[in-house]
Amino acid sequence: MPGDARKRAIRRLKIARGHLESIVTMLEKDDPYCMDVLRQLKAVQGAISGAGEVILRGHLESHIATASTRGDTDELVDELMEALKYT
Repeated sequence: MPGDARKRAIRRLKIARGHLESIVTMLEKDDPYCMDVLRQLKAVQGAISGAGEVILRGHLESHIATASTRGDTDELVDELMEALKYT
């Protein structure tokens, strides 16, 4: 994975972690406001989704785009199709 993609993914995941910690803190209180919790959950989902997009783009740019020159196109396409089942 390219270094800049790794840094961007880490940043997004740290943002997600911060939001997640905020959700846990809110839920540990006596009476959290549901809409605040839902907003934070959406923020976590967005940050994780963004990290996934960064990682996918890095994979496409560094591995898929050069697969034909290495001769492993079929394997990488199968691998990518398998990974996309989970998105």
